[in-house]
Amino acid sequence: MNLLPNILDIASNRPLLTDELEVLQEIERNVPGSVKYSIKRFLKQKHWNIEDTGVLTYHYNAEHPDHNYLELKFCVAGNFYCREKQTECDFCKFNASESCIEKFESVDVLSFIYKPAYLHQFAKAHKNENTLIEKVVSFKHPHSFSKTASLCNKTSNAIQGLLNHNYSDTRENIFINAQTQLILLYTTDCLLGEKEEADFGCKFLANEEDRQKIIDSREILLQHIGDPITIKALSRKVAINECYLKKGFKEIFGTTIFDFYQSQRMEHAKYLLYDKGLSVTEVSNLLGYSSISHFSTAFKNHTGLKPCELLVH
Repeated sequence: MNLLPNILDIASNRPLLTDELEVLQEIERNVPGSVKYSIKRFLKQKHWNIEDTGVLTYHYNAEHPDHNYLELKFCVAGNFYCREKQTECDFCKFNASESCIEKFESVDVLSFIYKPAYLHQFAKAHKNENTLIEKVVSFKHPHSFSKTASLCNKTSNAIQGLLNHNYSDTRENIFINAQTQLILLYTTDCLLGEKEEADFGCKFLANEEDRQKIIDSREILLQHIGDPITIKALSRKVAINECYLKKGFKEIFGTTIFDFYQSQRMEHAKYLLYDKGLSVTEVSNLLGYSSISHFSTAFKNHTGLKPCELLVH
């Protein structure tokens, strides 16, 4: 791993001393073949002046491709939490109680590490192989580099969604998988892409109501991880025609509806096999597959692994 300046130091424009750092919460998740991510929450000191910051690190080693990775790190401030519950508190956030001694403002440091095998699914979505984004996600860019920037609105909103959700257990895993991919898409677009943030190729997406329908369709897909829904049924649920739905989904989320849905099912399958220790048969049934062989084939195509290879022994 290459040594980089601490993102807290970058975000605060000065080195922070160790005795200034009070860690309140640490979360780490590492399922084989998936994204390794961590969240470290610090108590924001009154004298800190933190700017929301993102760092993209592309590490490439031609001689040791197993060492290749793409890391996204973020530092965000301004969230208020209850010290006891460690959850977002609107009551504290809007200072409804000035005397509340349990509220605190946090500085959250997030890290996402994506390996080439995981990013392969996103490389397929880019038709122009000469763009920097495509070269990075397919690990065809020949040199390591880092890029630091303030967070664009899309990335910031996706991060806030990850930090302040109310899901638990398997629903939490489904949400986190989808949000992690969204953060990857938005960050690479904002830091490596050539388009302006609000530039939509599909003209109908200039309409906020139509954009919301596309966003709602993604949420419905996540609710149907174990109960497959057709595009026709999905278009009816969000009241938009199939053509607009498919084009708008690809424009906003950078992937087709089918590829997104399949990737979410397979990422959730990894969690059920590895974290929950369910059998291949149980996972196949939970994800709505008609047979174990169909599930195993889809899993192998997506991950390069057989489902049994993730079972906890």
